[in-house]
Amino acid sequence: MDQYDDDVDYMHQEDDWDRDLLLDPAWEKQQRKTFTAWCNSHLRKAGTQIENIEEDFRDGLKLMLLLEVISGERLAKPERGKMRVHKISNVNKALDFIASKGVKLVSIGAEEIVDGNAKMTLGMIWTIILRFAIQDISVEETSAKEGLLLWCQRKTAPYKNVNIQNFHISWKDGLGFCALIHRHRPELIDYGKLRKDDPMTNLNTAFDVAEKYLDIPKMLDAEDIVGTARPDEKAIMTYVSSFYHAFSGAQKAETAANRICKVLAVNQENEQLMEDYEKLASDLLEWIRRTIPWLENRMPENTMQAMQQKLEDFRDYRRLHKPPKVQEKCQLEINFNTLQTKLRLSNRPAFMPSEGKMVSDINNAWGNLEGAEKGYEEWLLNEIRRLERLDHLAEKFRQKAAIHEAWTEGAGETGVTQRRPAVGVVISVSPVSPPAGKEEMLQKRDYETASLSEIKALLKKHEAFESDLAAHQDRVEQIAAIAQELNELDYYDSPSVNARCQRICDQWDALGALTQKRSEALQRTEKLLETIDQLYLEFAKRAAPFNNWMEGAMEDLQDTFIVHTIEEIQGLSTAHEQFKATLPEADKERQAILGIHNEIAKIVQTYHVNMAGTNPYTTINPQEINAKWDKVRQLVPQRDQALIEEHARQQNNERLRRQFANQANVIGPWIQTKMEEIGRISIEMHGTLEDQLTHLRQYEKSIVNYKPKIDQLEGDHQLIQEALIFDNKHTNYTMEHIRVGWEQLLTTIARTINEIENQILTRDAKGISQEQLNEFRASFNHFDRKRTGMMDAEDFKTCLISMGYNLGENEFSRIMSIVDPNRMGVVTFQAFIDFMSRETADTDTADQVMASFKVLAGDKNYILADELRRELPPDQAEYCIARMAPYTGPDGVPGALDYMSFSTALYGESDL
Repeated sequence: MDQYDDDVDYMHQEDDWDRDLLLDPAWEKQQRKTFTAWCNSHLRKAGTQIENIEEDFRDGLKLMLLLEVISGERLAKPERGKMRVHKISNVNKALDFIASKGVKLVSIGAEEIVDGNAKMTLGMIWTIILRFAIQDISVEETSAKEGLLLWCQRKTAPYKNVNIQNFHISWKDGLGFCALIHRHRPELIDYGKLRKDDPMTNLNTAFDVAEKYLDIPKMLDAEDIVGTARPDEKAIMTYVSSFYHAFSGAQKAETAANRICKVLAVNQENEQLMEDYEKLASDLLEWIRRTIPWLENRMPENTMQAMQQKLEDFRDYRRLHKPPKVQEKCQLEINFNTLQTKLRLSNRPAFMPSEGKMVSDINNAWGNLEGAEKGYEEWLLNEIRRLERLDHLAEKFRQKAAIHEAWTEGAGETGVTQRRPAVGVVISVSPVSPPAGKEEMLQKRDYETASLSEIKALLKKHEAFESDLAAHQDRVEQIAAIAQELNELDYYDSPSVNARCQRICDQWDALGALTQKRSEALQRTEKLLETIDQLYLEFAKRAAPFNNWMEGAMEDLQDTFIVHTIEEIQGLSTAHEQFKATLPEADKERQAILGIHNEIAKIVQTYHVNMAGTNPYTTINPQEINAKWDKVRQLVPQRDQALIEEHARQQNNERLRRQFANQANVIGPWIQTKMEEIGRISIEMHGTLEDQLTHLRQYEKSIVNYKPKIDQLEGDHQLIQEALIFDNKHTNYTMEHIRVGWEQLLTTIARTINEIENQILTRDAKGISQEQLNEFRASFNHFDRKRTGMMDAEDFKTCLISMGYNLGENEFSRIMSIVDPNRMGVVTFQAFIDFMSRETADTDTADQVMASFKVLAGDKNYILADELRRELPPDQAEYCIARMAPYTGPDGVPGALDYMSFSTALYGESDL
C-alpha cells in the first residue's frame, strides 16, 4: 500500500470512528478497555502504564514513549514543562511521527488530546493500532484487515462449529478465540468440552488462557461482548491482532506446509496419471492380443451363408468394436504427452512406462492388428468368390449328369467306337453293366434269326446309334471336366461328385464295349444283308442330329449362368439372339425330316411293305420330334425373361458402383485436403495460442460433423458387398482407404489440439509472453527444414549454435536427454519451448522442499508423524508418512522420519 492509499485508508477510518461513537456509546466503553490494555501491553516494556486513556496521554510524554516502544525508533526530545504549550508541543511531536509513517490524521489535533477529548484520543490510538499492529499483516496477497480476517478463517477452518466472517458477531460465542489458541497450542484448551451455547465460559476461558500462557493482556470483558448485539469491531480487531503477532512464528510453519502440500499435490497427480496410462495401455494391448488371432483364423466354411456371416461379423468389428479402440489409442498418446509436459514443468524426471507399454510398442501392436485385418477381409472375399463358383459348377454337373443318365436309360442301337473322357478326374476302369435300356438293346441276338432285309436294317440302325453315341461323347467329357474342376477348387461334397462321375464313365466304357461287340457281329453277317431301306436310313440320319440339336438347345436354354458385368450379360443376350435367328432354318429341317417319314409311310402303304409301323433304324419318331420342338419354342421366351432380369440386376449393380464412386471421389480428396490444412495450421503462427486452440476446436467440430457422410458411404459399401460386387472401375478409392484416412484425420486434429494445450500450459507455467512464443515458433520453423513439425538432432544443434550456445559433444548429449527423453531422435516444438524457458523458470526444487520440512520439524534433521498430521491436510500427511523412510541419524528418536531422502526422491534424485 503506497503513501496515497494509506492516507485515504486512515481518513476513512476516522470517518468510521465518528459514526461509531455517535451511534453506540457502549462501544466506547469496550474501546477504552481494549485500547488501554493494548497500550499497557507495550508500555510495560518501558516499565510504566496508563490508567485513564484520555488523561494519561494529555501531556504527550507517555504517548511519545508508546510510539518509541512499538516502532523501535527514537522520537525528538520531549518538553518537560507543565504548561499547556509544553504539552501541545509533545503531542505534536507524537502526531508528526505518526504522519511520517504515512498516516494522514483527519480532524485530530494536539489541542483536543491535551484537552482530554475522549473521542479524539480513542481515534488517535485506533490509528496507531491500525498502523503498527494491523497494517503489516499479510496473508495470501491480502493485507491489513482483510489479511487478518483471512488468517483467522484459515486457522479456524478445521473447526466445524466456528465460522469467522467478520470482527463482531462471529466472535460472540467465544469459540473463535478458543479455536485460535487450540490450533497453535492444543495442550492449553480441551476444545472438545466447549459448548456453543455457553459463550461466557468460552470467552473467559480464552481470555484467561491468553493472559496466563500467551502474554496477551485481557482487553475485553465477556459480559460486554455477550450483552452487546454487535460487539465493537475495532476492539475485536485489536485483541485478535495480538493473537496474530503472538503466533507469528507459526505462520512460517504454515507457509512451509503450503509449499509441501503444493509439491505433494503435483506428485500425487502425476502418479495418478502414470497409473491411468499403464492401465489404459494394458487394456488396449490385451484387446489387440485377443483380436489378432481371430483375424488370422483362415478356416474356410462350406456354405455361402456361413462365409457371409463371417463377413457380417467383420463389418461389425470395423464399425462397432474398432472405432472406440482408435479413440482409446489417440487418448493414450494425448495422456502420455500431457504427463511428460507436466513432469517437465514441475522439474520431475520423464515418465518411462513399463516394458512393452511404450507408445511405440502400442503403435507396433496396432500395425500388426491392421495387417491381420487387411489380409482377413481379402481372404473372406476370395472365399465367397470360390464358394459362388463351386455352387455354380455343382449345379451344372448335376444337370448334365441327369441328362446323360436319362439318355443311357433309354433304348438305342449298337456298333460304334467311342473314346473315354481324357480329363484329370481319377476314374478306375472296371466292367460295369450299363442301364437296362441301352444294354438290352446292344445285347439282343435278333440278327441270328432275322431275314436279310432285317439284318441290313439292323446294320443301318446300328450306324444311326453310332452317330447318336458320338454326339453324347462331348457331354461325358464335360461332366468329367466339371468334376475335375470341383476337385481342384476343394468342393466339400467332392466324394459324391467323384462317385457319380465314376459311375457315368464306367457305364460309358461298358456301352463302348457292347457296341463294339455287336458291330463286329453285324459286320460278319453284312454280306448276307443286301436290302436296305434308304428312306428309313435317311430319316434316322437326319432325325438323330436334329434330335441331338434340340436336346442341346433345350440343355442350353435351361443352363444356369453367372455374370458380373453388363458386358457379360450383353454377350449372353447376343448369343441368344443369334440362336433365335437359326430357328427358321431349324424349322425347315424339321419339316424335311417329317417329310421323309411321310414318304416312308406312303411307300409302305403303296407297296404293302410289312414294317410293323416302326422305323428299323431309329427310335426317334415324329411325335418325339414335334414334342421336343414345342419344348424348345416354349423355353425360348423363358430364356428371354431370365436374361432380361439378369440385365436389370447388372444395371442395378452398375448404379451401386457409380453411387459409391461419386461419394468416394469427393470424400477421399476432402480428407487429404483437411490433413494438409491441419499441417499448415500447426506450423503457421496466426493470433494467440487461445485463438489457435479455438480455431482448431472449431475445425475439429467441422470434421466431426462430416461423419454422417462417412456413415452414408459405409452404407453404400455394405450394399455393394451384399450384391457381391467385387470391383469398381469408376474410382480408385476403396472403403479401406477412406476408413484409414478418416481415422488418421481424427487422430491428427486431436494431437494438434493437444500440442496447443500443452503450449498454453507451458506458457502459463513459465510466464512466457505471446511475443516470445512467436519468436520460438519462428526459430523452430526456420530450422525445421523438412517441414515435419519436428527437428532432427542436427537441425536442433544448428539452432542452438545460431543462438550462441558453445556446444561440445557431452553438453549437446545432455541437452538432447532433456528435450528427447525417449530417444526418438527428434525434437518437438513443445520440447523446444520447454528447453528455452526452463533456465529462467521459477520451479520448486528439492532443497526448497527440504527447507520447508525443516521449518515444520523445528530445525530438526528429522520429522515426526504427529508434526506432519498437525501441519498438513490428512491425505497428504498420510502420503508422506507412508513413503518416508525411518531416520537413522545419531540424533534420531523412535518414530523419526527422514524427510531429506523423501524430498530428493520427489525430484528423481533418489528412489522413493
